Amino acid sequence: MTETTLDSRFSDPATTAATWADTCQVLEDAQLSWICTVRADGRPHLTPLVAVWLDETLYFSTGGDEQKAVNLRGNPHVLLLTGCARWDEGLDVAAEGDAVQVTDEALLTRLAQAWARKWDGQWQWQVRDGRFEPRGGGGPALVFAVRPAKILAFAKGQFGQTRHRLT
Repeated sequence: MTETTLDSRFSDPATTAATWADTCQVLEDAQLSWICTVRADGRPHLTPLVAVWLDETLYFSTGGDEQKAVNLRGNPHVLLLTGCARWDEGLDVAAEGDAVQVTDEALLTRLAQAWARKWDGQWQWQVRDGRFEPRGGGGPALVFAVRPAKILAFAKGQFGQTRHRLT
């Protein structure tokens, strides 16, 4: 269940709130997202990644030694962002929440299947010991879940700022 509100301060007078369905579709269709984590000294760290939207939760993977994984060990707060690079059309989405590591093998198996479907089989993961391992070699990847506390959707063209709060 979501609570949806349009912020009239940042919206054209004639615009309406972005629907929850449209916002979810942007998250589902995104080929690339950006994640912002917080370093130990408080500085932000922003990097692109691929994410999966499943059951109203965003999932992403990262190597255990990558900067975002190091940051998450000290501070789980993240922003996940996606959208398009145009200012006159589209919907940009920012999801805010805490990243929690996923180790449940049944869920990881579902997620590996979702990754493979989403990118035409280019992301092939196998599940082993509570994490992802790339098929064909490479290092293991930790998987994190972010159940957003708040999602902002920014409509462009006929500008509008919508806030979705999951309840």
